Amino acid sequence: MDESAERTKVEWREWGEDAFEEAQEADKPVLLSLSATWCSWCHEMDEETYSVPTLAANVNDSFVPVRVDVDRNPRVRERYNVGGFPSTVFCTPSGDHLTGATYLGPDAMRQVLGRVRDLWNQKGEEAAQVPRSLRDQNPPGGEVTADIERNVAGQLTEKYDATHGGWGDDAKFPLPRTVEFGLKRERETALGTLAAVREHLFDDYDGGFFRYAGQRDWSDVHHEKVLDANAALLRAYANAYLYTGDDDHREVAGKTVEYLTTTLWRDETGAFGGSQRPDDDYYAGSPSDREGADSPAVDPTAFADWNALAADALLTYHAYTDDERARRYAERTLAFLDGMVEDGAVVHYRAGDERDGTGERGLLADQAHVAAAFATAAQVLGTDGTYLDTARAVADHAVETLQNDELGAFVDGPVEGPGLLDWPLRPVDGNAAMASALVDLWALTGEERYRSVARDAVGAFAGAADRLDVQVAGYATAAARLVDAPLRIDVAAPAGSDLHRAALRVADHEKVVVPSAHEAGVDEEYEAGHAYVVAGGDVSGPVATPEELSERVADLF
Repeated sequence: MDESAERTKVEWREWGEDAFEEAQEADKPVLLSLSATWCSWCHEMDEETYSVPTLAANVNDSFVPVRVDVDRNPRVRERYNVGGFPSTVFCTPSGDHLTGATYLGPDAMRQVLGRVRDLWNQKGEEAAQVPRSLRDQNPPGGEVTADIERNVAGQLTEKYDATHGGWGDDAKFPLPRTVEFGLKRERETALGTLAAVREHLFDDYDGGFFRYAGQRDWSDVHHEKVLDANAALLRAYANAYLYTGDDDHREVAGKTVEYLTTTLWRDETGAFGGSQRPDDDYYAGSPSDREGADSPAVDPTAFADWNALAADALLTYHAYTDDERARRYAERTLAFLDGMVEDGAVVHYRAGDERDGTGERGLLADQAHVAAAFATAAQVLGTDGTYLDTARAVADHAVETLQNDELGAFVDGPVEGPGLLDWPLRPVDGNAAMASALVDLWALTGEERYRSVARDAVGAFAGAADRLDVQVAGYATAAARLVDAPLRIDVAAPAGSDLHRAALRVADHEKVVVPSAHEAGVDEEYEAGHAYVVAGGDVSGPVATPEELSERVADLF
């Protein structure tokens, strides 16, 4: 029994076959409580609803209650989330939905418990349904064309909130991948969004970014700080600095590096913790009111995909600034991630100084982000080590195990497990991340198979591309890098040389840099000490200095 059961008196089971078998034998519905350590409403529901003795007794007597940490169980999250967290989902012993809601106060919970109990007694399994998002799992495929990029690029201006910054007219999320897409295509909207994020979501006192704001004007800030959002924003501000040279962007990125490497870093795992809990009382006053107060607790769980995002972001910042702290922690994180790879399959998380055996292996998000992080490491730190080998092993495992149907799309993980886990799910964002990592590998290795697989993954959704919006701009980025190969700079000099550092700082964050290219098999005829610009299939003549490289790239645009 976990900590929440002690606090709420609900006898929570762990997610797994045992809980569903118990429900089957007892002929009871399952109550799934989808929660997260960073979720303030989840903690409030524990305190206000599940702590009521009569309600807890009702749940324990008539249901099999299962508590699910959505960060540790992302496949469960994607199949049972009903619109936010907490998600309170009632399902059959076979795992099909009966009904669901988000936060429920005591009175609402009493009503729902009664209705579900009556529904189950009257109809049983006949009342169940599989969510439409799982039933309709045949994305319309099509050709990967420039129209995909143009459609999303057009929405950057159309859906931009010129009054408050950001995209949309409701709750505001920072959307760092959309920002990066915009930096190359509609820069003013990207920079305007970064300015709003800096003003409203950045914590100047303790560092780090809050997760989102509940209102269009960026008010009603929700105070959780989550690793994946902070890592992605670090990279977005670093890339903004690359394009503009504005020290304000570099300063925000540098402060985020400090937050990550102090507050979120966990020595016991040698990696970054997953999140810092919200505490509205702590953040309510002025910064001076926080002096002497304990800062909100950090969840020490080290997630592979989020740590990969952090390593990628730290390497990006180091590439543009030579910041050694960022490099040092990136290398430490890569070492942690390398230890999470087993025959190409990435273990999803580690909870302490020992690997937790309950973590799933081979999830799409883990494979995609870890492959991308090691591909970035090969570009920034050098191709002469094991970084490129690890990226290839992780990507190859994903291709072999997750892209296993005629549609071409990757599924989000092994199609097996209790409940609805045996239904395939093909997420657009996960496919986009995997495709972009494969494009990097194609550019770094010259192996056409990586580009072919990436095109299949992106093409699997191309028939619906006109319905995609700015929130999945990462998909449009992947499509653009397939339609026109990314700018590649082959450097026939080692990583860390002046020419290599200059190549990394060419103002195109979607480029690929190949250090030691004369030794990496890209082109054995390259002249040592020179760089070559590859664009549109054409290879430039050799350049010997950073100044010549800058001029050669400028001639292309």
